[in-house]
Amino acid sequence: MKKNIHNIFNLFLVSHIVIWTLVPFFSNPNLPLDTIEALAWGSNLDWGYDKHPPLSAFFPEIVYQIFGNQDWAYYLLSQIFIIASFIVIFKLAKEFLKNETYALLSIFLLEGIYFYNFTTPEFNVNICQIPFWSLTTYYAWQSFKDDKVHNWILFGLFAALGVLSKYLFIYLLISINFFFIYYLLKNKKFNYKCLIPVAVFFLVISPHFIWLIENDYKTIAYGLKRTGLEQSIFSNHLIYPLKFIFKQIGILIPFFILLSLILKKYKFKINYLDKKSNFLIFITLMPIFLMILTSLIFSANIRTMWMTPFYLFFGLFFIYHLRSNINLNYLKRFLISFLLIFFLSPAVYLYVSFSKDNKRTDYPGKEIAELVQNRWNKNFTNNITIVVGDEWVGGNLSYHLQSRPKWLNNLNPKLKDLKIDGGVIYVGNKDILKSVCPGDFGSIKLQGICMIGVR
Repeated sequence: MKKNIHNIFNLFLVSHIVIWTLVPFFSNPNLPLDTIEALAWGSNLDWGYDKHPPLSAFFPEIVYQIFGNQDWAYYLLSQIFIIASFIVIFKLAKEFLKNETYALLSIFLLEGIYFYNFTTPEFNVNICQIPFWSLTTYYAWQSFKDDKVHNWILFGLFAALGVLSKYLFIYLLISINFFFIYYLLKNKKFNYKCLIPVAVFFLVISPHFIWLIENDYKTIAYGLKRTGLEQSIFSNHLIYPLKFIFKQIGILIPFFILLSLILKKYKFKINYLDKKSNFLIFITLMPIFLMILTSLIFSANIRTMWMTPFYLFFGLFFIYHLRSNINLNYLKRFLISFLLIFFLSPAVYLYVSFSKDNKRTDYPGKEIAELVQNRWNKNFTNNITIVVGDEWVGGNLSYHLQSRPKWLNNLNPKLKDLKIDGGVIYVGNKDILKSVCPGDFGSIKLQGICMIGVR
């Protein structure tokens, strides 16, 4: 039976990664916006960017160095991050539940949350967090349980990598710290090994802190701007949290339908003397509660996709607390519904991709790059080394052009001061660009393109 469960789990992982790599690859003419943005940043690696910390750019750049501009590789990267997280959660679920079947169910339930299927083809900061969210949680528990030095080190390492993926990761770390503080106060004994992950965390994250200071904290400023705090009005303190709550309920409806199919009844058993139960409460419910509290206090508009990693342990949480109500005689109807969702989600994705032709992924990035490259080859003898423009148009050129030029948002000195032999392409407003371009000018898709190279 144990071997069968692992075979089923492995089949699920392989199926998930194959489906969600091939479906977007065959249906999308171009990579999604956030993936192109990450690749643009990755062409010019740094310890941070205008919008986010560095890791979401670091991993796509590694893939680019291996596979180049092969779109399937970035869909595969995204799925590797997803299934890596599933593997970690499955491992923790087996430890908590002491039942392989229940552990498998806790993973299957996650297919009822569209963050872990439909939205996964777009590699971005939210996907980048996912394995580190799982690994941080896993090693936080192992550190608490076994108190071994290597677990404390790994806890600090993955916590730092999570924050280097996206700052919202701090909500998980706050929740885990509350868990440790709770037992610290309860036991009235301080464990000095708790300082190990703190030291590791700040050591790993310190280069990004230095970058933030040198760049006027612009990444933090961008994050605050995205919440809408600048336009805050009193009524938003209530409207935004309520909107957030109702959106989360809507997202979780398929999850709870799946869950209900294996239950005799909904009857929670929460034992506050149970350390596992308390840990699951802190890592699943508290981060969401803190997000609601943030929205309530600061009238922050929490965007739906920000919640991508927050539900990773929902399957384990509910299976653990409802396990006495599970009836495995209902397993057949659960599996039928699970398979329906498992195959319906990519089918819907395909339908949307083929039925609409005005999506970002319909942008002819490769064709535009070929036109630009052909014109460059006719007019200049050197390689294109820099593309200047926004992350989308400029990023697409950086990704598709033969020489893989570095992407920059702007140039200093300004374009009119550049030397003709610069090997630079500048994209932007065609009317403005035409008047200042010292090289070869053209326009494609309402975008002005100025080429500056060696004749």
